[in-house]
Amino acid sequence: MPAWRSKIPLGVTLSAVSIFSALTCGGCGYHVAGTSVNLPSGWKAIAIPAFKNDTTSYRLEQRFTQAVIREFITRTKYRIVQDSASADAVLTGEVLSIETNPVLFEATTGQVTTMLVTVHTKVQLVDNRTEKAVYKNDDMVFRGEYQIPTDVATFFDEQSPALDRMSRDFASRLVADVLENF
Repeated sequence: MPAWRSKIPLGVTLSAVSIFSALTCGGCGYHVAGTSVNLPSGWKAIAIPAFKNDTTSYRLEQRFTQAVIREFITRTKYRIVQDSASADAVLTGEVLSIETNPVLFEATTGQVTTMLVTVHTKVQLVDNRTEKAVYKNDDMVFRGEYQIPTDVATFFDEQSPALDRMSRDFASRLVADVLENF
């Protein structure tokens, strides 16, 4: 037996093991994001009407609405319906503004290669039975960096996929926030 081990009293060793077990086995209250659903358990259907668009970006609200519907279908057990009256809850959204700011530039030409896109939205999930907001965020800010091709011919070809990517990223964050009730 090592010399250091014989000097530690058995009671101290057992106490240390007990404390270690309590700390590692006891719950700390944390959980993995996306694994906890804090919405009422009796809900079966959620209505998601088209988001309102207060920007000049063409069809941005349609992309966001479709992405949110897809994300709810993928990540939850809820049925998504069009008719608000037949749903247990209604998720409404409004795209308030969209801003773009250059982040990276091509060293030789000075052309912008990466943009920071910031979208401000207003989202609310209301329980149809109680008419109370279960989730509400009057200024949900979403930011994402998106690369821009320097070739003018491919710029317009890249705009639609970039908007799709942005709407999917937004929807993923929104649904996680709603499910986690943040």
